Amino acid sequence: MLEAITVHCPYCGETFDTAVDCSAGSQRYVEDCQVCCQPIEYLVEVDLDGTLSRVDFLRDDD
Repeated sequence: MLEAITVHCPYCGETFDTAVDCSAGSQRYVEDCQVCCQPIEYLVEVDLDGTLSRVDFLRDDD
């Protein structure tokens, strides 16, 4: 189940839309910013019922 989210890049400050796969449960992964191409670490929390509860965006160099 994909959930649309808006990402706020911690590097350039721009926003862009993407999707998170909630069927994979809570997860941590890296994707490049669609604007500045810097690596953003996504911390995704999914509830037991498959509902997206939280997404944090961190700089990969933190």
